[in-house]
This record gives sequence, C-alpha cells and structure tokens, in this order.
Amino acid sequence: MGKTMKQLPREIQPRERAMRDGIQSLSNMELLAILLRTGNSSMNSLELASRILAETGGLNRLREQGVRELCQYPGMGQVKALTLLCALELGSRLNREKIPDYTMIRSPQDAAQVVMEDMRHLKKENFRIIILDTKNHVLAVETISVGSLNSSIVHPRELFREAIRHCAAGVILVHNHPSGEVTPSPEDLQVTTRLVEAGRIMGIEVMDHLIIGRDRYLSFREEDLI
Repeated sequence: MGKTMKQLPREIQPRERAMRDGIQSLSNMELLAILLRTGNSSMNSLELASRILAETGGLNRLREQGVRELCQYPGMGQVKALTLLCALELGSRLNREKIPDYTMIRSPQDAAQVVMEDMRHLKKENFRIIILDTKNHVLAVETISVGSLNSSIVHPRELFREAIRHCAAGVILVHNHPSGEVTPSPEDLQVTTRLVEAGRIMGIEVMDHLIIGRDRYLSFREEDLI
C-alpha cells in the first residue's frame, strides 16, 4: 500500500496547511498531492506529485496528458487520473467564465487575449466563438466543436444557434492549431467563407477569425482573408 499523507510530519501535511493557512498557500505540488491522496510503494503522494509535474513539464502540459499516459505512473490508476484531469478541466472552465463584465473588443489582440491562455495548450482542435453585442462587448465564449488533431467540423446551425441565444450582434470565430502553427489550412478558409455567408443571411456579422497557436495568433481580418 502506498504511503499516505498521515505518514508525513504533521506540519508539512498539505491538508493541514490548507486548513491552517488556506488553499491559496499551497504549491502546485501540494494541491496535486491532495488530489492523489496516496502515492505508491516507493514514494508518498507529494513525491509522486513532484515527479508528475517534473516529467510532464507543469500544469499546462499535464492538461495535455490522457488517462492512459497518466496511468503509466506507478500508483496512478484510472480514478486518480480522471480526478486530476477533471480538476484541471474545472480550472480551465473557471478561467473561461472569468471574462470581465463588458470586456470590449477593439482589436484582434483584444480578442486573442480573451481566449489565448486557455486555448494555446489544447491537445485537440477546438472551435469557439466570441459573442459580441452591438458595442463589441463580450457576452460569452462558447465551444462549438472539438475535432481531431488536424481538423474540426463546424456546422452553421450550431454556431448561430448559440449566437442567437445570446442575442449577438456579431461573432469572432476562434480555433486553435495544436501544432502551434497559425497558417490557415484550405479547410480553415473554406469554413470561414461558409460561416461569413451564413452570418450575412442571419444578420449576425462574422467580424474576424483567429487561429491560436502556442504563443501567437493569426487574424483573418488583419491578413485580408475575411
């Protein structure tokens, strides 16, 4: 049986520190150790958490791991792996919900800042829309589809259903390239043309399309592609 936190000196037990000093006082390793609860026969949960963070390259890289990859660590079963990934996904969703009220989009850079932190590390291609009111304030960011590593399928009806639900005046299309490159593919261009035309029919302007890479973005508007 793996070592538990109770076998550690009380003063360094993460749960005790969290109760005494608040969760915010804990390091990434300690938070991860609480989720793991136990380690394995050769290391406690803190040591296992430290190893996972070191070998995956930190929390953002950890998000990219699947259950199968995490289960390769001794003492890491499917339940623990799912617990870690669910916790990271909750954090990601919270980050998306923390868009400041009435954030105004004045430029492609403003739009990129709304989604960059969350989307630049995604392992699969996600297609989202930034929904805007008549004054270009952000009303919501909605995920329309999650595709393979190379493509995502976007249906106008799903996209504009979300836009109509929020009473949108305009939308900005956003999708990520897991490769980190931001050069548009032929499919990217075709999908954009189709959605721009659908927007004209619906009376909802497609204002731009952003491709999010690892640490950069491309704006179709800036590149005269839209």
